[in-house]
Amino acid sequence: MKIEVQRIMKHNQSKLIRTQTERTPEGEHATPLFLTSSFCFDDAEDMRAAFADETDDNIYSRFSNPNVKEFVDRLCILENAEAGFATASGMSAVFGSFMALLKKGDHLLSCNSVFGSTHTVISKYLPKYGIEYGYVSANATAAEWEAAIQPNTKMIYLETPTNPGLDVVDITMVSAIAKKHNIILNVDNCFATPIGQTPIELGADLVIHSATKWIDGQGRVLGGAIVGSKELIKEIYTFCRSTGPSLSPFNAWVLSKSLETLEVRMERHCSNALYLAEKLEGHAKINFVKYPFLTSHPHYAIAKKQMKNGGGIVCFEIKGGIEAGRKFLNSLKMLSLTANLGDTRSIASHPASTTHAKLSEEERQATSITPGLIRISVGLEHREDILADILQALEA
Repeated sequence: MKIEVQRIMKHNQSKLIRTQTERTPEGEHATPLFLTSSFCFDDAEDMRAAFADETDDNIYSRFSNPNVKEFVDRLCILENAEAGFATASGMSAVFGSFMALLKKGDHLLSCNSVFGSTHTVISKYLPKYGIEYGYVSANATAAEWEAAIQPNTKMIYLETPTNPGLDVVDITMVSAIAKKHNIILNVDNCFATPIGQTPIELGADLVIHSATKWIDGQGRVLGGAIVGSKELIKEIYTFCRSTGPSLSPFNAWVLSKSLETLEVRMERHCSNALYLAEKLEGHAKINFVKYPFLTSHPHYAIAKKQMKNGGGIVCFEIKGGIEAGRKFLNSLKMLSLTANLGDTRSIASHPASTTHAKLSEEERQATSITPGLIRISVGLEHREDILADILQALEA
């Protein structure tokens, strides 16, 4: 980006849109696709220097690619991060951030309410590499977080808001504890997006995204990203460059364009979600509604302190448990039943019988997943139509 253009832009949204791959001699306005596995050099010396990391020249798309770089650069602007690395999926970002920075004998401390696949990685696979783990309630106090830290704790990992229970963890509080003990704080920001909160500004060292969700926003491609300090990202890049969870240039091109509209899309997602939450609260067939910006949310004060909006997810507990939850899904006419969220189209899911079915009843209860809990990813349809479909399904 030209220096004179940078000077007139005060807002990250403008900087993001105007951060692009350098134009080719064709003079294109939109960034072209660089669908290539490798890149050529003018001579042997240029090639040697690239492999010696003396230059930033592209070598191989498993290492770097112009489309991937543009996506990462734009996400770093939104998250106020120094550097980043893009991966093939959100879960490869989670796994890469663990394996690049943890070793045998280390301890990972996580909030207990995390995505089901993340729980599997932490509890089933990290121990195979000699990495210990511990869980703390998403509702834990500072004293409880502090008490859970071990002498070998090297990383704290958390989601906020959590998936799917929408608990909100105080990032500033946990960050202060992490810094006191020289521990890396790694925050999954998928649900809030950088439009809703910026964990690095609150003290996080790393931020994880499943770009498949709100960043893509239309259910088209898979992708993930890790952003944070240059020092930590360098370690993650070295690990991922060798192990290969790289993002495809095509998916990066799609996701980079999606970032241009993330702010305006999230405004609609969040306003629809708040409207839905307010209308459903107090319904005769619902025990409770959970949304970070409802005053009834147990962590409302924390959410208002660290979030710019309440996000695009609404949860509610249907009276009647698991069977009532299944009947509700079967009665929906417009909302989609699919293993995704963050789409333009509203999506309903029943975690107790799907994404978190492998957890024990005790584990589900500990992570705010009650038998009749319904998670709604609120889309961009007219809010009255979304509400009408949910209401008729509740009556059915």
